[in-house]
Amino acid sequence: MQQTPVVAGVALAIGGALASAQAPARAVTQPSPRAQNRTITTVDRIRVGSVTLAERPTGCTVIVVDGEGAVGGVSQRGGAPGTRETNLLDPSNQVDKVNAIVLAGGSAFGLDAASGTMRWLEEHNVGWDVRIARVPIVPAAILFDLSVGGNPKIRPTADCGYKAASAATAAPVEEGSVGAGAGATIGKSAGANRSMKAGLGSYAVTLPNGLQVGAVVAVNAIGDIIDPDTGRVVAGVRNPDGTLADARLLLRAGTRRETPRAGANTTIGLVATNATLTKAQAQRVALMADDGLARAIFPSHTLGDGDTVFSLATGTWNGTVDVSQIGALAADVMARAIVRAATEATSVANIPAARDLKK
Repeated sequence: MQQTPVVAGVALAIGGALASAQAPARAVTQPSPRAQNRTITTVDRIRVGSVTLAERPTGCTVIVVDGEGAVGGVSQRGGAPGTRETNLLDPSNQVDKVNAIVLAGGSAFGLDAASGTMRWLEEHNVGWDVRIARVPIVPAAILFDLSVGGNPKIRPTADCGYKAASAATAAPVEEGSVGAGAGATIGKSAGANRSMKAGLGSYAVTLPNGLQVGAVVAVNAIGDIIDPDTGRVVAGVRNPDGTLADARLLLRAGTRRETPRAGANTTIGLVATNATLTKAQAQRVALMADDGLARAIFPSHTLGDGDTVFSLATGTWNGTVDVSQIGALAADVMARAIVRAATEATSVANIPAARDLKK
């Protein structure tokens, strides 16, 4: 069956080189689009594009790094991951730059989307220089959404990754039931009739000194989504009458929950900063950012989760680096992006979203 993508974003060339000749003049006093942006694309040199397939709720989201790439790290704490090129991010290994990150639905089949992103980057002469060619470095992670909305043979392919990369833009990230979050649900351990819709969320902060830290995440968790500011459950397992249950109370009461299937419940995302970091420091930021999952998802990092968090450091900010500060901010923006993934989602395939609940 032919898969029809719906592309979010406007295609931009690497570094804006192909677009600059046609770009209209901008008044000096006009604020930069990034300055008004509270999503991960506020971070210098980060662009994001999503493709959502029309035949079934699934898709992919690609984070492209302009220029020569960014230093990357990863934290993989879920018990059933589906990933690609994560070993390359180990600080003891050689390659120190990442050109793009791919987040995709489709279970392990969705890893194919990274091949399409590699093809787009190669066409733009972007990648690790091995003298005879440039090899794009594209780590990836997937989530399980094959049970949502119809034919499980409809899933992200290499074409999805190519189109998402070509659509990547520095505009605010489109959130909700799009891209890698198109088929994402939460609370599935209670049964399909009691799950809820989640999706793609993003959040970012810029400090007065110019330090930028942002996150983007696709939430397909087994647990509830909890607003860390209030402690309130915003989405998750529902009671038989459709109201929200509270997984924390259910667990303490000894209520039996369905054993999660391996890989069926996963939160995948990344944090980015404009600071200059080493690979070891980027790894530490990823590890600290992973705390955002524990703050906003209960439970997280279970045997059935493939929870994976990437980090990127674009190196455009020349301030004094405090890795602990950056990591703490990374955890904060990750938690807030997770909440937005639930609150910005829309219902699909008869699965309600948080905005559908009675107040």
